Amino acid sequence: MRVFAQSSLLRVVLLVTLCIGVLAPTAHAQNPPEPSPVPSSMVPSAPELAASAWVLMDADSGKILVEHNADKELPPASLTKMMTAYIVEREIDAGNISGDDEATISENAWRTGGSRMFLNPGSKVSIDNLLRGVVIQSGNDASVALAEHIAGSEDAFADLMNQQAARMKLEHTHFMNPTGLPHEEHYSSAHDLAVIAQHIIKDYPDHYEVYSEKYFTWNDIRQPNRNRLLWRDPNVDGLKTGHTEAAGYCLVASAKKDGTRLIAVVMGTDSDEARAQETQKLLSYGFRFFETQKLYKSGAVLNKPRVWGGEQDTLRLGVANDVFITVPRGRIDELNAQLDIRKTINAPVEQGERLGTLKIKLDGKVLDERPLVALEPVPEGGFFKRLWDSVLQFVYGFFD
Repeated sequence: MRVFAQSSLLRVVLLVTLCIGVLAPTAHAQNPPEPSPVPSSMVPSAPELAASAWVLMDADSGKILVEHNADKELPPASLTKMMTAYIVEREIDAGNISGDDEATISENAWRTGGSRMFLNPGSKVSIDNLLRGVVIQSGNDASVALAEHIAGSEDAFADLMNQQAARMKLEHTHFMNPTGLPHEEHYSSAHDLAVIAQHIIKDYPDHYEVYSEKYFTWNDIRQPNRNRLLWRDPNVDGLKTGHTEAAGYCLVASAKKDGTRLIAVVMGTDSDEARAQETQKLLSYGFRFFETQKLYKSGAVLNKPRVWGGEQDTLRLGVANDVFITVPRGRIDELNAQLDIRKTINAPVEQGERLGTLKIKLDGKVLDERPLVALEPVPEGGFFKRLWDSVLQFVYGFFD
């Protein structure tokens, strides 16, 4: 009897050990094979600009390549209209208004000073044309007309602008009007303005083309886009200029070259020519010495770890959003990816639940981290499946 018991126990141990060999979880921190070494590229110091503040951002990765006084709160002048235009585009895409809808031009809009679209009071103008008046002609009258059409008043529209700024996590921005006309409580920063530009490009790409249009005619008055770089640099395709006495000459420009899109923000230069030249310096520096690559697509499966007590034994693990990385030019092949996966994953697991971290490294330094999430749900298994997995987990604990 004792011999039989010992023999049975031995068979159970062997069976469990065999199962562990088949079902053992994958490694929790994994590294791809080391790439062949390649010569590192040299990156010189960023250019110094004749401006109050500036930022150079990669539009896809969001990486800040160059910055100076990036978070300093400054008057943004007509760069404000990027947020005005963003809200209009958001309302159109949400179906709340149509580009063909017509807004009635109020006397308040008509009387607004500064740069103008030259609207006539009492006339009706389509939302699409008013948007061109804002983006291309920097029309304060068009900005007020859109604000009144969407929110009923400038103050109510400013509330919408500040709510949107909060959603974008802009910590150094506060709006008092849709035009950028001076107010002591109306301010933004170079970094926040780059984020607004990034949202314009990524959130509503169907509307972005208007930012590259060089001329717009309304009321028989043909006005050029004030962004000089649209004529000088074929890679530049938007976004917005600004100028007041307090703000100086400002420019937010975006350009795309060889698959890399950059956003340059320059605030507080001395002239129209200076803002174009200083912005060009930033863009040239960025394209010369940096590059961006999409490493993983949204939903890409990066691992299939073990799940205990579930209807299935593994789940698909990956990233919820596209992963872009910006590095010095010529060093993409030197990147390393590391997956740090939760040691034990028990069912149930919800789709989108965070189960680890993807770390992108260069020279041993972490450049970016992204959540690793379950790409599918895993419900709890039945009683016997959970019991069996519990036994396996218990025994596996002796070997872990």
